[in-house]
Amino acid sequence: MTRESAPVSPAPLVEISHLYKSYRRGSQDLVILQDISLTIASGEFLALMGPSGSGKTTLLNLIAGLDAPDKGHLIVKGIDITRLTEAQLASWRAREVGFIFQFYYLIPVLTAFENVELPLLLTPLNRRERQEHVDLALELVGLSDRRQHYPSQLSGGQQQRVAIARALITDPSIIAADEPTGDLDRQSANDVLNLLSRLNQEFNKTIILVTHDPEAASHAARIRRLIKGQLLDENDRRQT
Repeated sequence: MTRESAPVSPAPLVEISHLYKSYRRGSQDLVILQDISLTIASGEFLALMGPSGSGKTTLLNLIAGLDAPDKGHLIVKGIDITRLTEAQLASWRAREVGFIFQFYYLIPVLTAFENVELPLLLTPLNRRERQEHVDLALELVGLSDRRQHYPSQLSGGQQQRVAIARALITDPSIIAADEPTGDLDRQSANDVLNLLSRLNQEFNKTIILVTHDPEAASHAARIRRLIKGQLLDENDRRQT
């Protein structure tokens, strides 16, 4: 009888090893992140929590390729993005990361449809293909009937759902959400968080959520906390 091989676990989507980040302020170096090591599985919903100044947004920006670390390795889908040139990083970011921010950054003179379509204008898709993609994304976030509305004609929660549709439109590997409910009332916030949970559970989207709100973090499958630039042990339940 032959011994069955143990199932092979898939490689993590994100592998972070001994990451450091600081900024120069006057004559001093302000340390933001210290010796961060973290893995994130494909299809995971991870919340990064911590007080203001703990480094959680900086960590998200590094993972999303918006900033570069001082030291360490940051591997996403087998690519060490710390070794990419600025041009390579911009191209990688456009393919692999969808961004959702606290403030929606919709272009006021464009309709919901046009705002969502914008990232597709940089792709080889023709007009009909772009329309199909945008219609599907707006349907997914429940805004098919608002496709020709301008941002000023939408509620805050609706604007954030347009931003989520825009983040999804290129089918990225990672959804990077930085305080996406911070400017919303509780009901609108819950609608957005339930939508993110659905994207994770039904469509296997990898979501990294930065938040200081325990209610928002409770939607994630895993929570990691940062204090003064250091990642706490997973069993450390210190209040943040």
